[in-house]
Amino acid sequence: MKKIASFTVNHNTLMPGAYISRIDGDITTYDLRFVKPNTEPFLPTPVMHTIEHLFATYARNSEYADKVIYFGPMGCRTGFYFLVRDLDREQALKLIKQTVKQCAEHTAEIPGTTAIECGNYKEHDKEGAKKALKKYYNLLINYSVDNLEYN
Repeated sequence: MKKIASFTVNHNTLMPGAYISRIDGDITTYDLRFVKPNTEPFLPTPVMHTIEHLFATYARNSEYADKVIYFGPMGCRTGFYFLVRDLDREQALKLIKQTVKQCAEHTAEIPGTTAIECGNYKEHDKEGAKKALKKYYNLLINYSVDNLEYN
């Protein structure tokens, strides 16, 4: 079988950051890497779950809401995939930075955390998520589109 694109990236040298993982027509997949692969501690599941709820909510309420396809966790617990349609790199990076900042500053209840809205509504960690998001935002502050390529 053909290897999928994410398995061709050298995870031993990959550092935390934001990268273009793949481009499929008008859809771009971004690799939002919070943690260096194969290096503990990995993101705890409750932290990832909360980041997923916050990021998806803010991104889908942004000026680019109709361009957001998907935001979800990587199984390795080192980051997230973010899929957008018809956004250039500058717009996408602006959206990523803006959304991470909003999530890191979120003070209200976590959206979508009732039994009706979520299949695992009890497993969240807002403070842990905000801490991870602040650290990630500090990494992205000086990011430019030139940083979006895998090394």
